[in-house]
Amino acid sequence: MITIKSAREVALMKEASRVVAYVLNRIGEYIKPGVSTWEIDRVAEEMILSQGCTPGFKGYEGFPNACCISVNEMLVHGIPSKKIILKEGDIVTVDVGATYKGYQGDGAWTFAVGEVTDPRVLELMEVTKEALYKGIEQAKPYNRVGDIANAIQTYVEAHGFSLPVEYTGHGIGKGLHEDPAVPNVGKPHTMEVLKKGMCICIEPMVFMGKPHCRTLPDGWGVVSRDGSWAAHYEHELHITEDGCEILTKEDD
Repeated sequence: MITIKSAREVALMKEASRVVAYVLNRIGEYIKPGVSTWEIDRVAEEMILSQGCTPGFKGYEGFPNACCISVNEMLVHGIPSKKIILKEGDIVTVDVGATYKGYQGDGAWTFAVGEVTDPRVLELMEVTKEALYKGIEQAKPYNRVGDIANAIQTYVEAHGFSLPVEYTGHGIGKGLHEDPAVPNVGKPHTMEVLKKGMCICIEPMVFMGKPHCRTLPDGWGVVSRDGSWAAHYEHELHITEDGCEILTKEDD
């Protein structure tokens, strides 16, 4: 069931999302060669708590950490570990959740570790980020979820990258994942109609190679089957009267 959020609910989600943006805007200074993903998670959790929120992911369906941190060929849901040490030229996605008075903020960003010299990897990051904003352009009343999906798919595939269909964006509110699903692949003018007061997360997840993935034995981490690298960018949005508001963009 899709729920329309009240002004009070949107205000609470804005605060949760502000904290997500706060973390994502600052965590990059800690991402460098020689640092473990466990250390990044620890810093992020301290940031979330310092801003009056609790980590939205920690304990969710048994997930053990504050953030999902996914390196190189890992698409999503990486469990932070002291054994995963970042190296020069890696890319790493930090996916952050924060909860404020029962409401959720959710956002993700892919960061370069040191200097990334592979031009195709740099293009992957840029195309994935731009695809997020192509999707956001379609997030307005009376458009449909399929318009978002098609904008992302068209842009990504035009650059020779691929989108695994198993993983999508989603509605959000009190629940971290609510209706509707917001795919990254789809046809325009299809799926649910967007309405004022809906809150959704748009999050293109893109592979350099083929769109096939598998889940690791830990039950969480998702990696490409062909070893190709992945990028992932996500914003949380509120559908307004004439467009949308990005909630995970920190206030100036």
